[in-house]
Amino acid sequence: MKIKNRQQWLMFAAVAVVAFFAADKLILTPLGNLWTERSKDIADLRKKVENGARLEQREQNLRSRWEQMRTNTLPNNASLAEQQVLRAFDRWSQDSRISITSISPQWKHDADEYMTLQCRVEAAGTLNTLSRFLYDVEKDPMALKLEIVELSARDTEGQQLGLGLQVSGLVLTSQEKRP
Repeated sequence: MKIKNRQQWLMFAAVAVVAFFAADKLILTPLGNLWTERSKDIADLRKKVENGARLEQREQNLRSRWEQMRTNTLPNNASLAEQQVLRAFDRWSQDSRISITSISPQWKHDADEYMTLQCRVEAAGTLNTLSRFLYDVEKDPMALKLEIVELSARDTEGQQLGLGLQVSGLVLTSQEKRP
């Protein structure tokens, strides 16, 4: 083989390697990355479609549950809402035979759509009466949420317990229905 022929072959091989490297970096790798990203996007879209189909199947159940929750919220009048919660605490304390020592209501305006009535309650009773009281609070359909529950002993034997309770009640300020 002649030197000129060998140089042409080496030149051709070098150009081919550079061309292959350039094709890999400029065409094949970006296309592979694009393919991977597109596959991820398709998988995400499939999950969203499946979730949407499940929500559509559960629509009636969700709407009826929301309507039940919406109707059990506190009234959009501060004094009526406080009165309703105070009456409920009185009813629960009489049913469970505990003594409530203090109730401190406080309003929180968290957003335009709703506000919360936070009540700090201090009570005393036995373990059975306090557990009955907590059960009544949780079981009631009123839109209340137990946020903090603190129990402490009031005597050396632990027969009389103190209960510190923080409860939040929901008030929807915009009662309009959305489709």
